[in-house]
Amino acid sequence: MRFGSRSGLALLCMAAMFIVSLDPVSADGPADNQAENVRRIPKLGVEVSDEDRAELNSGLKDLQSMIEHLQGGQVSAARLLPDVEIYYRAVRDALEYQEFFDPREVIAASNLLLTGKSRAAALLMGKAPWQTETGAVIRGYRSKIDHSAQPYAVYVPADYRFDGEKAYRCDLWFHGRGETLSEVNFITQRERGQGAVSSNTHFMVHPYGRYSNANKFAGEIDTLEILDHLNSEYRIDEDRIAARGFSMGGAACWQFAVHYPDRWFAATPSAGFSETPEFLKVFQQETLTPTWYEQKLWQLYNCTDHAINLYHCPTIAYSGEIDRQKQAADIMEEYLRREGIDMIHIIGPNTAHKIHPDSLVEIERRLSDLEKTGRERNPNEIHFKTFTLRYNSLHWVTLDALQEHWAPARIDAKILAGNQLEANTTNIADLTFSMPAGSAPFDLLQPVRVSVNGQIFDGPRPKSDRSWECSFYLDGNFWKLGARESAGLKKKHALQGPIDDAFMDSFIIVEPTSQGAHEIAEKWSQQELAHAVEHWRRHFRGHPRVKQDSEISEADIADANLVLFGTPFSNQILAKIADKLPILWTENEIRVGEKTYSTDNHALIAIFPNPLNPERYIVLNSGFTFREYDYLNNARQVPKLPDWAIVDLKAPLDSRGPGKIVDAGFFGENWELKAGK
Repeated sequence: MRFGSRSGLALLCMAAMFIVSLDPVSADGPADNQAENVRRIPKLGVEVSDEDRAELNSGLKDLQSMIEHLQGGQVSAARLLPDVEIYYRAVRDALEYQEFFDPREVIAASNLLLTGKSRAAALLMGKAPWQTETGAVIRGYRSKIDHSAQPYAVYVPADYRFDGEKAYRCDLWFHGRGETLSEVNFITQRERGQGAVSSNTHFMVHPYGRYSNANKFAGEIDTLEILDHLNSEYRIDEDRIAARGFSMGGAACWQFAVHYPDRWFAATPSAGFSETPEFLKVFQQETLTPTWYEQKLWQLYNCTDHAINLYHCPTIAYSGEIDRQKQAADIMEEYLRREGIDMIHIIGPNTAHKIHPDSLVEIERRLSDLEKTGRERNPNEIHFKTFTLRYNSLHWVTLDALQEHWAPARIDAKILAGNQLEANTTNIADLTFSMPAGSAPFDLLQPVRVSVNGQIFDGPRPKSDRSWECSFYLDGNFWKLGARESAGLKKKHALQGPIDDAFMDSFIIVEPTSQGAHEIAEKWSQQELAHAVEHWRRHFRGHPRVKQDSEISEADIADANLVLFGTPFSNQILAKIADKLPILWTENEIRVGEKTYSTDNHALIAIFPNPLNPERYIVLNSGFTFREYDYLNNARQVPKLPDWAIVDLKAPLDSRGPGKIVDAGFFGENWELKAGK
């Protein structure tokens, strides 16, 4: 490709044609139900000519040199470096991993390199003009998960004054499924405009979401990290942030609405899916044969199971009248009705998988009305349901411990007249009521009388700043006032499993440096390590940090979850902690309670608090647990393994699992081995 032979106008026209051609790709229905014949996602792209490859590599080399100069520069430049790195990584990865899906994308990549070099040159001079641009702006942040630079797009209103004081409404827009939505394509699309739903009066933010996972797992954390970055760069009204999306983005909207209902002034899920089993039966026409633990783990992202939480999030659902994905809103409507809530469900007449223009007008009208009120900060009444301490708080209620994970836990609490608070709970062991300064509605001169499941307590008085906090814990069948005093491990927020939870925070993959005597297990572990590295990049769009066991430092142990591959006889970190795990892995056997499995043909997969630092996880022999078959439909992308599993290595790896799982389970609330299901 000869860039000099094309005019700038021609390049822009070709890029515009390329953008128009990029429609979201949906799953293929029943054709994608064949586990033995799984198509690759993302597919391999087109071959890049030697001439084009040389030109792109030359541009990458120049940009890399500029980035290296910036890395040793001022702190302010380092803070903004992700705004440059996103361009370098987008083009480098597309070139290295054959992710140009159309020849025109090579032209787009060359333009991205020009933008990256322009930003780098500005930073080298101490400037960052994109920080004060309005309209469509591409930004980057450094992810805590794998330290990669991740992109997102923000549309800054034309009337935004960077030296002003006004805080602005912000709508998050979650994108639809796009199997060819590489970073090159995402950035190029978003540079050109806001998409199907736009605004000239408030911020529109488009998370990349780490590709095509319905903003779950690392895609979920991506959105939360974007909000943090956004608030550090712009004046966002925290009481006027909306969660919105269509198709796969509608699925993302449902899960953010039920898991974080107190963060939004409204949610507008459109199409998408809202749970796993019924959607796969209807949309995918799939016959499901889940294990008992997979059924429990569906509850992580099944929004139907958390429907009551929408009591706290004004929700406007949309579906096309003849869209198969209308099922998502229909089933949410049913579950909300069971809770006594009537759901607004706007239906586009005779419309398939798109937003009817008249329906969009009605959605925007209702959102404008909700914007006037904004988010409710201090409700007098709370209704909250969860199955895991990953999602453990809502407004002034925090669940500190459950009686049993993956069973429904619920609290219904209400502030009453006369300095009273009444709460009724199910499957909760420890809880805290906490109202920040200025928000406690109680009389300062009187203790707050608290009823928990009918037991009456005189709690503390509010403080002089109108804050109030009070904790309770379950002792046998009776509640007690105060925080539980207990030593040892317990499941708590962000340290509760299952295996996939370790990949929602900082992690390092640790490879062994020795060769153990169990040849089959060591070979299998090396295959799983390679799979974890490749598929993290392919499906969560980062490069995992990989270190040898001899390189792990005290800082690594303090700051990251350690993902250990190998056996206690090949991985020296695993050897240090093996005798501190509830499942014993010896030279001859793996012992799970009274059951034993020969190490000749079995291996252990597990998650557990790191004995070297119990505030972080260790994971044994696993990356994220859904695999190639599950990539074909986003509703399948849920945890496939619980806290531990024994793998029979005589069975081959396949598109659905790491081998034959012969035993598996969840650890108890104190991370102990427990019997039964």
